[in-house]
Amino acid sequence: MWVRRQRWTLDLPLYAVFVLLGPNIAAGDWSLRLVPLSFLLPLLVRRRWPRTTAVLIIAGVVAVYTNEVWAFDRGRSELAMAVVLFTLVKKGDRRFAAVIAAAVLGLDWMWGATWGVATQNPTLTIVGVLPLHIAAWALGEFFRAKEQLTDEERLRADLAVSERQAQARAAVAEERTRIARELHDVLAHSMSVIVLNAEGAKLARHQDPNAVDRTLDTISRTGRGALAELRRLLEVMHAGEPARTPQPTLDELRTLVEQSGRDVELEVTGDATDLPTGAALQAYRIVQEALTNMLKHAPADASARVRVEFTRTEVLVEVTNTGGHEPVAAGLPSSGRGLAGMAQRVELYRGKLETGPLPDGGFRVLATLRTDAAR
Repeated sequence: MWVRRQRWTLDLPLYAVFVLLGPNIAAGDWSLRLVPLSFLLPLLVRRRWPRTTAVLIIAGVVAVYTNEVWAFDRGRSELAMAVVLFTLVKKGDRRFAAVIAAAVLGLDWMWGATWGVATQNPTLTIVGVLPLHIAAWALGEFFRAKEQLTDEERLRADLAVSERQAQARAAVAEERTRIARELHDVLAHSMSVIVLNAEGAKLARHQDPNAVDRTLDTISRTGRGALAELRRLLEVMHAGEPARTPQPTLDELRTLVEQSGRDVELEVTGDATDLPTGAALQAYRIVQEALTNMLKHAPADASARVRVEFTRTEVLVEVTNTGGHEPVAAGLPSSGRGLAGMAQRVELYRGKLETGPLPDGGFRVLATLRTDAAR
């Protein structure tokens, strides 16, 4: 666990390679020969600041390749540039990686034109290192794809667990409803017995006093049984912790956005002080369902924007996501009721729902809830 938290320790073998590579420098004492190692120090933070590290490494290589004393210490320089290329591609920053790759090619051409002319094959000095950088790019793509696959599998597993939990809750709710109906029938029958016996006792009180006592006993037994059944009904309808859990509100939107695991921007405007609790809950659920649909159907690199605006009579909820460039994950479960559920929530507050794709391949959900409909 400590190694996982301290990821830089995984690079220790790589740093050892840099140190053990013999400094191929033409002249100067050892202190001068080891100066190029200082240019490689940014690699220690390459995971946290990949762009900054790449720029510093390129600057260091420029200093090495333009200095006659250090110019032939090429092995470490080329390996360092390959490492930053790998890091950028693995992070998914392909555009910046392409800029760095162009800089690498320019530095290799400059080295070949400046110092490679003295070698037996100047062309080989330029072309010979290209496989190293191509391999670094390919390895970055491989490890990024592997991480994405792992994330998608974890997401599928989480969605499967959520679906099973939802099915279990639905089964419990259905069972509670069935029991409640049965108890309702029992209570209705008991109340009917009580009413009929009470009416009968009124009619028989002057003719057969003993019948009145028997009738009152029947009413007492029936009433006690009805009370017991009613107590059972209340226990069934309020059993379990989920039934007592408070419903989420708009105050928890930021937590919901952060838990999505995607690049989601949240913008909340207006005053929600007098917002009805029910309207706040419906707005929260609409945002939750829209983000869930994005996680299921949008590419892994798609970003989203959530905008919630409060006015005196309305709540406007807009959730948009970009199309992304990664392939859409296949096989994710879908209930097919997300948009229908949102439509029902909007209809509850006499609002309006607009959904549809965007030109860039993304999707937009725009819901308007009339808060005066709740009053």
